[in-house]
Amino acid sequence: MRFRFQPPIQLSSSGHHLLPLPTPPPFLSSSPSLSTCSISHHHRSSSRCTSSFGIAFDIDGVILRGQNPIGNSPAALKRLYHDYSGNLKIPFLFLTNGGGTPESRRAFEMSQLLGVKILPSQVVQGHSCFRSLLKRFKNDFIVATGKGEPELVMSEYGFRNVISLDDYASYFDNIDPVAQYKSWKVKQESNMLPFSMKSIQDVSLDRVKAAFIVSDPVDWGRDIQVLCDILSSRGLLGGEEEHQPPLFFAADDLQYQAAFPSERLGIGAFRIALESVFNRIHDMPLECTVFGKPNPFVFRNAEAILRHIWAFSCHGNAIRPEDEDSSSHSFTTLYMIGDNPLVDIKGALQAGHPWFSILTRTGVFRQTENHAEYPADVVVDTVAEAVDFILERESAP
Repeated sequence: MRFRFQPPIQLSSSGHHLLPLPTPPPFLSSSPSLSTCSISHHHRSSSRCTSSFGIAFDIDGVILRGQNPIGNSPAALKRLYHDYSGNLKIPFLFLTNGGGTPESRRAFEMSQLLGVKILPSQVVQGHSCFRSLLKRFKNDFIVATGKGEPELVMSEYGFRNVISLDDYASYFDNIDPVAQYKSWKVKQESNMLPFSMKSIQDVSLDRVKAAFIVSDPVDWGRDIQVLCDILSSRGLLGGEEEHQPPLFFAADDLQYQAAFPSERLGIGAFRIALESVFNRIHDMPLECTVFGKPNPFVFRNAEAILRHIWAFSCHGNAIRPEDEDSSSHSFTTLYMIGDNPLVDIKGALQAGHPWFSILTRTGVFRQTENHAEYPADVVVDTVAEAVDFILERESAP
């Protein structure tokens, strides 16, 4: 299999040769949540608005386990706000490879769970980077799959001709040979979206230009079968085998910490399964582009978003896409708090200055000693201890 971390490198399964890739525009530049978000604020003097550091939190295994807060995370987050106003005292965001729901909905859900006001611009999910592909595929027929509402996610980013793989498969009789044995059905809340009125002729004659794995797929067997069909026929089912259309993964986590005590297989495991099957039944190896942590691009983009969040929180300036480089504020230190050495800590190490990594023991990592291959700058038990360490190190109240 040949797959790419987008950007900056291409990996080939035949020897894992690294090839340079062009760098796409940061997905910040096309972020609806950043251009339309609003923050209740009051104008503070510049002396109150001089944070030299910011924080990026992973979610699963650090802030939440399933839907339950862990590590005293609500209290830890409240320390980053001004008590009297609810405005940010310390700029922070959530940097997760998870997803499946729009950033606006995820922000609302986390606000309810954690008891603090989280803005859509503070939620950077694995698939948030798909915004950077909008100009390329805005009007093209694309397929999206994963748990949650992948079609809605892509539609809210501005993709106009997207269909979920669930709906796509429903247009083809017997495409899933074991469908009759399944007592469950994935239900997407997509009745209001354009493709709900498409005819079988429209779908069967429309070539799929790209496939997007937005989050962990639910029906692995069905999705692998249909994706193999799409990717082997240049996006037109029943067509001759040609060069595959582009395939994009929001992340590549092999495992992650969910509600179950031990780690669960993630989107990276699905990629491995798809690759194994595809490469067995086709002459050409599968090609795909992989986003998400530990890609240094994600960390550079997070730094840019933190600058905008802080500028807006301080001065009440509208966060406009064209102002991406307008903020002159630079951070001395950006803290990445995560539970997965292979994703969070590796990403911070690869990103380099100003990133500082903190590893918690509440998720994937639970060892006594630091991780051997990707050691964090600091190891703590919980996110509350991580915030304590940061505020003490930065002499912040």
